[in-house]
Amino acid sequence: MLYDYSKLRGLIREKLGSEKVLAEKIKRDRSTLSQKMNNRVDFTSEEIFKISHILGISDNQIGLYFFTQKVEK
Repeated sequence: MLYDYSKLRGLIREKLGSEKVLAEKIKRDRSTLSQKMNNRVDFTSEEIFKISHILGISDNQIGLYFFTQKVEK
């Protein structure tokens, strides 16, 4: 299953300026974060928790940012 991370990407840019900054804050390589954002590797629950905390995503909004299915064209 593929997920649509466009809302997450937008929030990262709005709050932090770049995905590189987020990668540093969660102590991951930029390439690792990129793989996750491109559906090549799944986010761990710990990463979802950390990212949500950093970006101010409430518990009831996690699904919107991390589990919205990607619609294939």
